[in-house]
Amino acid sequence: MALQQRYFTDYRGELAAAHPGWTHEQLHQAASRYVSPPEIAPHSAGAAVDVTLVDQDGHELDLGTRVNASPEESDGACFTHAPNLSSRARHHRTLLLNAMENAGFTNYATEFWHFSVADRYDALMRQEPHARYGPIELP
Repeated sequence: MALQQRYFTDYRGELAAAHPGWTHEQLHQAASRYVSPPEIAPHSAGAAVDVTLVDQDGHELDLGTRVNASPEESDGACFTHAPNLSSRARHHRTLLLNAMENAGFTNYATEFWHFSVADRYDALMRQEPHARYGPIELP
């Protein structure tokens, strides 16, 4: 939880520096597109994984942008269904998305690499009444 809080706070700070006129709410909303607020973060619940594809030599395949690229850095190419992708990157993303969805994971559409299962987002997308997993704080 502490690491998630730091990631969120740091990114919100970057946005505040770039957009000094934004309100607290605008900053929170924009930061939440890329970094989950700690109170709902699926990684700290053990319910999410970040995934990419590599070739047989371990070299990352072209997926349009690097894993963890922000919307600003990638000109929106971090979004799973970004329109500004090459046909090769789109093909690789389709492979990744199909493999993970067939394994029961839900993609977070603002991060092509982020997949979760049984957390709040997954429950929302599947219209489940509740999530199985939520954030935990280790002692």
